[in-house]
Amino acid sequence: MRTSLLRRLVFGERLPTSRAIHERLPKLLALPVFGSDAISSSAYATEEILLALALAGSGALGYSVGVGAAIGLLFAIVAISYRQTVMAYPSGGGAYIVARDNLGLYPGLVAAAALLTDYVLTVAVSIAAGVAAIVSAVPALVPDREALCLLCIALIMIANLRGAKESGRLFAGPTYLFIASVVLMLVVGGVRLAFAAGPAVRVAAPQLPAELQPLTIFLLLRAFASGCAALTGIEAISNGVPAFRPPESRNAATTLGWMVAICLTLFVGITVLARQFHIAPDPTGHETVVSMLGRAVFGVNLFYYFLQAATAAILVLAANTSFADFPRLSSILARDGYAPRQLANLGDRLVFSNGIVLLGVFSALLIILFKGRTHLLIPLYAVGVFISFTLSQAGMVRHWQKVRTPRWRLYAAVNAAGAVATAVVLLVVASVKFVHGAWIILLVIPLLIPLFRKIAQHYRDLAAALTMDGYVIPRGLRHTVLVLVPGLHRGVVSALLYAKSVAGECEAVFVEIDPAETPKLQEQWAHLRLGVPLTVLKSPWRSLTQSIIQYVRTLRAEKGVDVVTVVVPEFATARWWHKLLHNQSGIMLKLALMFEPGVVVTNVRYHVHE
Repeated sequence: MRTSLLRRLVFGERLPTSRAIHERLPKLLALPVFGSDAISSSAYATEEILLALALAGSGALGYSVGVGAAIGLLFAIVAISYRQTVMAYPSGGGAYIVARDNLGLYPGLVAAAALLTDYVLTVAVSIAAGVAAIVSAVPALVPDREALCLLCIALIMIANLRGAKESGRLFAGPTYLFIASVVLMLVVGGVRLAFAAGPAVRVAAPQLPAELQPLTIFLLLRAFASGCAALTGIEAISNGVPAFRPPESRNAATTLGWMVAICLTLFVGITVLARQFHIAPDPTGHETVVSMLGRAVFGVNLFYYFLQAATAAILVLAANTSFADFPRLSSILARDGYAPRQLANLGDRLVFSNGIVLLGVFSALLIILFKGRTHLLIPLYAVGVFISFTLSQAGMVRHWQKVRTPRWRLYAAVNAAGAVATAVVLLVVASVKFVHGAWIILLVIPLLIPLFRKIAQHYRDLAAALTMDGYVIPRGLRHTVLVLVPGLHRGVVSALLYAKSVAGECEAVFVEIDPAETPKLQEQWAHLRLGVPLTVLKSPWRSLTQSIIQYVRTLRAEKGVDVVTVVVPEFATARWWHKLLHNQSGIMLKLALMFEPGVVVTNVRYHVHE
């Protein structure tokens, strides 16, 4: 009862299936649920550009605006392409569905593997970046970075287990507050520049590398590849179209348009303002570029702390995009037979609970492995998403060629441009980030494909083994029941009475561990007069499990018994800790018998009342 009450308090009341349509998201709630990842990327994408350019010295930082403009153009191309995907595939599924339907099974599985790994990385990167914003404002928390990351993952996981609509309400406020705080910073910063007021606080330039690299095309490409983190999350809406209120496609497309406008404004604005205020990145990671820019624009006051709080909140809550999409994509894979079927089950709150928990576990492991450092996680980040971008847009080109709706050539050209652009960026990102950690993702994605195939093969083999086609139903089964007798007490008598009620053939079995106890038990058994024979199994090696298994195999092999039911007497104690005071050999026996063919294990509990 207490557990049930706690569950309701934490996760909320159970929802009937009929409530599913009412749990759909309106546009204002869908934007923070599916757009928080893309919107939050503006908080660290500029910093990643500057960190790469800083390797060539402070003079190279001036190229950040040009690199940011190129990324903004790419963002617009990909967004237009995904709007067409949203309209063409109202069932959702994103890159996996589009690639599978139009390019074939293996491209679809590659897209799915790329997206799943990217969703896990999105949670880890977003949480790490959010905690970085917190420790920038409160340096005393730096030693607790990992613990804060894990706490944030747990809180977001619990919020999503409460349901999509409720998590949308929880995260809407921080998302819109972040947008408002950054827009305010851009406006105030623009006013200061227009009136030549200068920064409110002079931000000291962090220490740049002692040995500078030459400013080469490769370094500019590295800055471009790092800044392409701004595009992560742009595909989220196409994966979650069924979560929108009807008309789903139209509402999803409108929300996508809002998200793109907001993302471009924030990212380009921060990049330009950082250049105008001569902000240089901190390679130690102790303070973020947004934090330095906020101090330069506002000074260290209430507005600055509001900006930092909003930035930390949106970065942490950006992980919610993955918690919305990872379970949904996993459920589609499970429905198609390429992932465990449990991932397709809806939980009490009409969300895919198993997928939510699985994502939380994987992302927590990444945080621990990379010590919660954003800069260590970023190189792994954008590879998977650009693989899915490219496959999705290439699949859409093939889609238009098949359906040939009005203006299909124009639509195909738009998607073809998106496919070419993202393929080029994929090559750039993979090459410049390869030695910095991208090789891990390029190794993990191909390894997931055979795993998907193995799961699908298992389900096919299982279906073939269980099919009724050509199956001849046996006329009858010879069944016997064995009751394990550890000693003689009331619980054993209850088990014997149960065994006699379910089968004609019934036998009690006692494994002799101490030969001195056997005569006393046989004498008590004779006085009991239940009409059940007692068999004593010798066990010189004092093994209960092996003796029982060997006897069961003998019954089936030599006496032609088809099914053996093994009855295990148990007594339920009045207090949970009483269980720790008794032998638990029955548990090991049940686990061992689970793998024996033709064996059924039954527990008969006798409740002990004080």
